[in-house]
Amino acid sequence: MVQVFVDGITKKYGNVAAVDDVDFVVDDTSFVTLLGPSGCGKTTVLRSIVGVETPDEGIIRVGNETFFSSRDKIMIPPENRNMGMVYQSYALWPHLSVFDNVAYALQIRKFSKDEIHEKVMSALKLVRLGDLPDRLIPNLSGGQQQRVALARALVYDPNVLLLDEPLSNLDALLRDDMRSELKDLQRKIKLTTIYVTHDRTEALSLSDKIILMNEGKIESIGSPMELLESPPNSFSGKFLAGMSPLDATILSKDDGVVTVDISGGTLTCKSDIDSKKGDKIKLLIMSSHVITHNSSRSGSNIFKCKVINVTNAGSFIEYKLDLNENTIKLTRDSLDEFPLSKGDVIYLEIPSHACRLVKD
Repeated sequence: MVQVFVDGITKKYGNVAAVDDVDFVVDDTSFVTLLGPSGCGKTTVLRSIVGVETPDEGIIRVGNETFFSSRDKIMIPPENRNMGMVYQSYALWPHLSVFDNVAYALQIRKFSKDEIHEKVMSALKLVRLGDLPDRLIPNLSGGQQQRVALARALVYDPNVLLLDEPLSNLDALLRDDMRSELKDLQRKIKLTTIYVTHDRTEALSLSDKIILMNEGKIESIGSPMELLESPPNSFSGKFLAGMSPLDATILSKDDGVVTVDISGGTLTCKSDIDSKKGDKIKLLIMSSHVITHNSSRSGSNIFKCKVINVTNAGSFIEYKLDLNENTIKLTRDSLDEFPLSKGDVIYLEIPSHACRLVKD
């Protein structure tokens, strides 16, 4: 069983903590994604696991073997960790063939020629490049180059596969195809995998578990469904689920029903949040559950809004709305009943199940 344990990892550059007391466990054969904005520390964590970065504090263990311990002064070099790594740039040699790029990882490990040929061809067939062993790297497409890098990482049968933004250099359509291929391959070979990305679509579609980071710390950990349905804080709701966090104040709480004030408007929803009257919290709105009306309506949880911006992103339209001096975002999926333009007034009906109350 190959589990990865990261315990209290901290890495500072000067007085700045790039990674600050990070803890998590990656279960055997699972696909775990480190997700977050640029500069959040996710790549530093990955580089620490593979061994090309030395943390200041903490422990990294794979299975029963400790690879790093600041307390016990253990630092196993990367070549002795048996991990496969795919870098964002792929790091392929343009003057070598596909075969020789993949074979290099075995040559430095002193495998015999027969073993190298067998393992390289097996790895190339696994990534659907078995008919291109002699092709030079510049003559490959971006997707094919990504597969070469993946084959090189897999060819020596690593215990763990690490991938650092491997799809970021591909165009949108190719990213979609490679995302599906990557997940299918991981399921087929049942290899413990840690993946780094800033793209929430990649994280949601690939992962068994997501570790969301921000400013060197972990904001939340959970399955894609858990984090989408019940984000523990406003950053998680906004970054991962595209929710709009609004400032709110608790007005009352009775048997799981909470009423909050939003800049003079009131909203009632079900929540088990640990709070009392007067507490300042964040209200997260799931735009996919919001009901829209183009004429005035009466009733609870209905708000008059004004369209302040419209962005056409091709596959969807994003609307920014002013709701009692708060800005919320909705996509065209929520507003496909009628077209909207900047300055239009609409009425939003926000059901209780579309709300999440969190403390930051």
